[in-house]
Amino acid sequence: MKMRRLSTRAAGFEAKLAALTRYEAAGDAAVERVVRGIIADVRKRGDAAVLAYARRFDRVKVSSVAKLEVPRSKLKAALKGLPKKDAASLRAAAARIRRFHERQLSRSWKYSEADGTLLGQLVTPLERVGLYVPGGKAAYPSSVLMNAIPAKVAGVREVVMVSPNPDPLVLAAAAIAGVDRVLVLGGAQAVAALAYGTRAVPRVDKIVGPGNAYVAEAKRQVFGKVGIDMIAGPSEILVIGDGKTPAAWVAMDLFSQAEHDEQAQAILLSPSASYLNDVENEIKRLLVEMPRRKIIAASLGARGALIHTRSLAEACEISNRIAPEHLELSVANPRALLPKLRHAGAIFLGRWSSEAIGDYCAGPNHVLPTSGTARFSSPLGVYDFQKRSSLIGVSRQGARRLGRLASTLARGEGLFAHAKSAEYRR
Repeated sequence: MKMRRLSTRAAGFEAKLAALTRYEAAGDAAVERVVRGIIADVRKRGDAAVLAYARRFDRVKVSSVAKLEVPRSKLKAALKGLPKKDAASLRAAAARIRRFHERQLSRSWKYSEADGTLLGQLVTPLERVGLYVPGGKAAYPSSVLMNAIPAKVAGVREVVMVSPNPDPLVLAAAAIAGVDRVLVLGGAQAVAALAYGTRAVPRVDKIVGPGNAYVAEAKRQVFGKVGIDMIAGPSEILVIGDGKTPAAWVAMDLFSQAEHDEQAQAILLSPSASYLNDVENEIKRLLVEMPRRKIIAASLGARGALIHTRSLAEACEISNRIAPEHLELSVANPRALLPKLRHAGAIFLGRWSSEAIGDYCAGPNHVLPTSGTARFSSPLGVYDFQKRSSLIGVSRQGARRLGRLASTLARGEGLFAHAKSAEYRR
């Protein structure tokens, strides 16, 4: 296959870059209609609708939604039954993820003013969180760890996991991460059940985790009734290379995202044209060895690119415009480029920092903003499972001082009752 080649020196580069990085999901209107119908049906008929859709879409054969729940003993058995290497790897990754996220834990704080007025912030965890784990093209135990562990570190009382086809690795990861309940349930009907609750499925406060277009659309539609993590688009990787990293390494890094699905995006920026040639040759050589080569080829052909830049600084400027999910700085001195970078979900520093390590076991979360949303959003973290309440304890002396301020401002807004409420306490 031949990858798209672009150059910042060429006429029309800006338009070509905009077209390359623009992502619009096909069939949005059709997906929206289907999902709206499923959500309405689940709200109306509850478990009966959930069971009907589970039988239809997930091909399950059970007599009730309650029988879709996986006993905790089966989670423990799945972990016990894993090969020792797999179990040890899951435990090691979980420990690193937990250690990183424990540093994110916010705590309540308060302070007192001279007149005795107390002000502060009370930080409390969400009560119950729903975790969606895909069960389609691949198994994702890493997704279980990355979503459930921060929730548990935050102090979430109950994590309810839904997955249409959880394999032993996924169940073992749920056991390690401390997931409280697991239901063999997927699709928009699972999201609707978590958002509104049924007799067998508890209502949650927030829904996190990746899924297909129907799951993403369902999360979008129930947002406001519950919180959600984000509406994720296809996976993305952008590599800035100085031409010194082995070309095969970078080619495989591009593959690591392209193999997710045909809509994934993999881009390499470099001021070295010969290096771009070397990487392209490695892509051709290595592609034939890849089990998911058809998906990789489709992804690279549709949305991949090798871009020749004038300098590493210009590459950073382009990266900021794209705001990629994953950004690899495959250069000699990656820290020198950090001040030039403003928008990225995760930044991988240096030649030895492969995106794949971040996906599984580095410690930081792999749930990252996509489709340019890194301009205004952040990776999933403990803070997504905590909420903050303001503390306001006004003293008698403070009520006189602050009451005058509040009264003046309220009258300026024409809110008489507000003003009188403050004045009564003066």
